[in-house]
Amino acid sequence: MRVIAGQYRGKKLFSPEGNDVRPTTDRIKETVFNILSSKSDFDGATVLDLFSGSGALGIEALSRGAKSAVFVDKSRDSFELTKKNLAHVGTSGEVYNTDFQVALKKLCGRKFDFIFLDPPYFGKNEQIVFDLIEKYDLLTQNGIIFLEHSTKIGLPDTGERYIIDNRVCGSTTISFLQRREHE
Repeated sequence: MRVIAGQYRGKKLFSPEGNDVRPTTDRIKETVFNILSSKSDFDGATVLDLFSGSGALGIEALSRGAKSAVFVDKSRDSFELTKKNLAHVGTSGEVYNTDFQVALKKLCGRKFDFIFLDPPYFGKNEQIVFDLIEKYDLLTQNGIIFLEHSTKIGLPDTGERYIIDNRVCGSTTISFLQRREHE
């Protein structure tokens, strides 16, 4: 695992040990950030990396010019790994070791340009996450939610609130959701 582009390009990131965390591969991360860069700009952006694992997605955004990133994971090992990776590349972010529902409630009142969601596959948390993002109004008007999920599960019900762009990469689907403009 490494930082692909930007200020920290080429810096290696520490990977999780064992099979409890499924890090986003460099190939998928590169695809994700190419697509995101075509849709929006990272300069000065605010980022939420939920289910952060190693912190690789949020760190990539910081490397590309995001001004701040919040990392959330309930795993103590992931929390420590994210802090270690931030220190290793020479940047900082807010890192929280808590459940996503608690974190989202505490983040109420803040807005994010990018929200990265890489929950455990088949954990069935996606619908709850989307409902809480809406309830606490965490996404900026032009913000983008990125969701990495198994091709075996569909997207949560978002009604007509988002424009959705799905890409299949092997057994993984990467989905980009952007709010529809109000008429």
